[in-house]
Amino acid sequence: MIEFNNVSKSFWTGRQRKVILDRASFRVEMGRSVGILAPNGTGKTTLINMMAGLEKPDEGEVRRTARVSFPLGFMGGIQPKNTATENARYISQLYGLDPDYVEAFCRWLCDIREYFDMPVGTYSQGMRARFAFALMLALEFDIYLIDEGMPSTTDAGFNKRAGSILRDRLADATVVIVSHQPRILERFATSAAVLRDGKLHQFDTLDEARRLYEYDA
Repeated sequence: MIEFNNVSKSFWTGRQRKVILDRASFRVEMGRSVGILAPNGTGKTTLINMMAGLEKPDEGEVRRTARVSFPLGFMGGIQPKNTATENARYISQLYGLDPDYVEAFCRWLCDIREYFDMPVGTYSQGMRARFAFALMLALEFDIYLIDEGMPSTTDAGFNKRAGSILRDRLADATVVIVSHQPRILERFATSAAVLRDGKLHQFDTLDEARRLYEYDA
């Protein structure tokens, strides 16, 4: 479970205060995948980063009682000076997993051959995206976080392999996905919410959330 208790988060843009959350309280329950609708520029990525523990609230508390993934495509934990081999083995130890398995899984899924033993900082954007995605799939979480706005530069062959594994993972996991497009959420979510005016308004169905999202849009 992920629980936000009276959480506030805002940024100073240089001209005004941009409010992401204003004393918001809500839960993401296990087994209940949720899609969050919000227009571009309203804080979707900030919200998903707070769920992952990558950003802290200004006020309030965020509690996690399950294994929560880093956002799909997140590269923050990967050291550019180290090889993919070194990164995979180091991060596997942080999560208490077998380094041999994590390295072998990522090496197979990435399929970047000799580049796997070269510094990640020398990779193309597409190769880095492959490695980050492979690493997330290797670790196995209870709750997977997907930021629909993350750029994807992987090729069709990788997408097919990784997509099949992701579907298997999600069959037994909970998903939180943020997007500005309702149709994106249909693939993942069993319930939905709308980020609006600093609050997360939760609904049992995507249709209910869409009506609020599109009202006065």
